[in-house]
Amino acid sequence: MSRFLHKLGATLLLGLFALPVWAELSLLNVSYDVSRDFYKDYNPLFQKHWKALGGEPVELKQSHAGSSKQVRAVADGLEADVVTMNQASDVDFLAEKGLVAKDYAKRFANNASPYTSTMVFIVRKGNPKAIRDWPDLVKPGVQVILPHPKNTGNGRYTYLAAWGFALAQAGGNDRSAQDFVARLLQNAPLFAAGGRDATTTFMQRRIGDVLVSFESEAELIAREFGKGEFTVVYPSLSILTEFPVAIVNPVVDKKGTRKLAQAYLEYLWSPAGQENAAQNYLRPRSPELLKKYAEQFPPVRTFTVDEVFGGWSKAFPTHFKDGGTFDQIYQKK
Repeated sequence: MSRFLHKLGATLLLGLFALPVWAELSLLNVSYDVSRDFYKDYNPLFQKHWKALGGEPVELKQSHAGSSKQVRAVADGLEADVVTMNQASDVDFLAEKGLVAKDYAKRFANNASPYTSTMVFIVRKGNPKAIRDWPDLVKPGVQVILPHPKNTGNGRYTYLAAWGFALAQAGGNDRSAQDFVARLLQNAPLFAAGGRDATTTFMQRRIGDVLVSFESEAELIAREFGKGEFTVVYPSLSILTEFPVAIVNPVVDKKGTRKLAQAYLEYLWSPAGQENAAQNYLRPRSPELLKKYAEQFPPVRTFTVDEVFGGWSKAFPTHFKDGGTFDQIYQKK
C-alpha cells in the first residue's frame, strides 16, 4: 500500500511540473530622464486600448535615466522592447549597432517624434536676476544649472540652443558662438547627471539662478513644488526638440512582442496619446490639440538641429564626441 501511495505521489508531482506556466506579456520602454510622468500617465491609456483590441493583459515597464546612459545600457544588453528618447543621435547610435532599423525615422510619422518641446529658462520666484534672454545667462554672477552636455539630451539641446542663438546674432559665426557657449558653461557650477537631477539641484538644493530645461519640465516642477515658486522665461530664440521612438528589433523578435511594441508606439499619435502629451506640457503634433491648448503653448521662435547644424549626424561628432568643441571649451573652463 505504501509503495502504491509513493508511486501515486510521484505521478502527481510530475504532473504538476508538466503543467504550463503562463507568463504575463510584458514590454520594457527605455526612455530619457524626465519622461517618467508622461509614460506613467500614458501606459494605462495604452493598456485600455490594447485590451479593447482583444489583446491579452500586458505589463508595461519603464526605465529612465540620462539619454546616452540609457542607449549604452540597451547596447550592452538591457532588453528594451522600445526606446523613446529625446534626440535622434541616441537612436542613431542604436541603429549603428543594428538594434533598431536604419530608417527608424521613417517607420512612424513626424520623423518618429510624436511630440515636440523647446528649451526654456526656469528662474526663481520674482526673477531676482532679471533673466530675459540668452545673453543674461553669460553675465558675471549668474549661475546656470543644466545636465551634462556630453551625456544627456537635455544638456546637448541647451548647448546647441545657445550656439544657435549666438550664430543668429549680427556678425555671428562659429568662433563667436563658441565663445558665447564657453561663457555660459563657465557660469555652470556643476553638471547634473540628467534632467530630473538638474531640477532637484535647482529646486531642492537651491543651487543656481536659472535652470535650462524642456518646456514640459516646468509643469512637472509646478506639480511638485507649486507654481508660485518659479517663473518660466521664454528666450527670443530657442531650439525645437524632438523625441524619436523606435522598436528594438532583436528584443521583440526574441520575446515575440513586435506587434505589441508597434501598437505601443503607434498609439502615441492617437487622440488619447496626443491629449496625454498636451496634458504633460509636451507640444502635440495634432494641429487641433495645439489649437485647443494654445494658451498653454505660447508661440516661440525656434530653429531645428537640421537647419542650423546639418542634422544630428553632423552636430554630434562636431560638438560632443571626444575631442569635439565641448571638450575644447570645457578644458579651458
